[in-house]
Amino acid sequence: MDMMLEEELIDLMTFCLQAPELPEVDEKRKRIAEIGREIFEDGGIDALENFFSVLKNRITEEIKKDPSEFRPLWNGLTEEWKF
Repeated sequence: MDMMLEEELIDLMTFCLQAPELPEVDEKRKRIAEIGREIFEDGGIDALENFFSVLKNRITEEIKKDPSEFRPLWNGLTEEWKF
């Protein structure tokens, strides 16, 4: 399951970073937030941190853009995640 969520997040974030003006971005951002909730429920704050670290490394390497703007989408899941 983790690999499937990771790949989905890579696709969603890459799409949003490459085409931020498209109307589909709002739905994709909502899905990113939903996946974050799933990750947190399954593995807590450590899982969020680990996932985001992998996502940031891969996306930065592949398209040379920083996905850090998506971190706040997971705010509110825990007091420890404040971006």
